[in-house]
Amino acid sequence: MRATRNLPCDVVFATPEWQAVYVVTKRQPAPTTPPALSEMVAMIAEWGGFTNRAGDGPPGPKTIWIGLQRAKDFARGIEAQKHVDARRCV
Repeated sequence: MRATRNLPCDVVFATPEWQAVYVVTKRQPAPTTPPALSEMVAMIAEWGGFTNRAGDGPPGPKTIWIGLQRAKDFARGIEAQKHVDARRCV
């Protein structure tokens, strides 16, 4: 992870996935440029139950796995909302 810390997260995550996690976590619009992979992993780990306290160490695989499941749900929810909004405008 240290070697890939500064890579943009879109090398691993699809745009709708990282944008959904960003919007739900930060409660603000997603930036035009993707955040760093390390920042995205930290946000995903939070949704998996990682508390990120001093001395905790890095998140484990189960925490990230749970967070990834929730990230997929966020992306699906936002995509569904876009379809609902598109139908209202027609």
